[in-house]
Amino acid sequence: MEKGIKSVIPDCRVEKIPVADGGEGTTKTLTGALGGCFVKTVTHDPLMRKKESSYGFAEEKKTAMMEMAETSGLPLVPAGMRNPLLTTTFGTGEMILDALERGCRKFIIGIGGSATNDGGMGMMQALGASFYDKENKRLGYGGEQLLKVARIDVSSLKPEALQSEFTIICDVDNPLYGKNGAAHVFAPQKGASERDVEILDAGLRNYAEVIKKDLSKDIASVPGSGAAGGLGAAFLAFLPAVLKPGIQCILDILNFDDLLKDADWVITGEGKLDRQTIMGKVPVGVLNRARMFDIPVIAIGGSVEDADVLNEAGFLSVLSIQNAPVHLERAMEIAYTQANIEQTVSQIIRIVTSNKSLNF
Repeated sequence: MEKGIKSVIPDCRVEKIPVADGGEGTTKTLTGALGGCFVKTVTHDPLMRKKESSYGFAEEKKTAMMEMAETSGLPLVPAGMRNPLLTTTFGTGEMILDALERGCRKFIIGIGGSATNDGGMGMMQALGASFYDKENKRLGYGGEQLLKVARIDVSSLKPEALQSEFTIICDVDNPLYGKNGAAHVFAPQKGASERDVEILDAGLRNYAEVIKKDLSKDIASVPGSGAAGGLGAAFLAFLPAVLKPGIQCILDILNFDDLLKDADWVITGEGKLDRQTIMGKVPVGVLNRARMFDIPVIAIGGSVEDADVLNEAGFLSVLSIQNAPVHLERAMEIAYTQANIEQTVSQIIRIVTSNKSLNF
């Protein structure tokens, strides 16, 4: 984008602001914004296979920036092995544990893209909590364990976790269970059959009841408790945590409003621009902030649908970067995409600067 702008206006001041909404790219965005670095640790993936994982670490601020998908995400599980009855968030807990041992006491965690539906039980097991069945046997890992939970013991929970602050970035407001809950809405895309969905939903209901009994926390209906297969519920029930909408939280951390004040134009975008864009995604979050300062916003994307809806939402224009029919694989090549972005933005700026009344 900057190259495209400066090819037309060489002395234009351009502020480049990487933005994310809690999903992929969140860690990189926040680590850069908070002056942190990346650290590596060994965790377990959703099927309890060891893997190397990384997260952002700002030592002076004692803050960790994470994406749960880094260690518990759907892409880590081959399509033929996806089964939320078995997958676990244990690795997410291990990543948090590593940060606690490095002295972190503030956490910003995006919880999009999970492969799990275990209610965050695995995460809490990694942090020291234990779950028992009716026969007082300690339970293992995976969503199928939820229906067996009869007692929760948090006496060995890491005290540092309870002394920390957790800001959880989540863009869904689903309750924990029920027709709009974690299992019914999200589990099928994680490999669950119809029967699996019913088992998982019943398990989450049981899990919520035991949490209410043993921890005196009623979290089942809290918006966002169903996020990431119920991981949102675990943060609320076990840890000092708040759930926040993704893009708004990120923009606040970036002090985005201060960066906007002297801007003439804003250019944003995403892979596909359509009516879902206005449902809390990055471009509309940027748009809403820019409109507070009466700054026009142009959005570019790999493809564009529902342009009229996007214009009505407030975008000055929405443009595709594709200049010819092309296979999806080609369209997603980094160098090809970068060249198309540069060319599209340069053409936008040529139009913008044709209005002699504008000051740059």
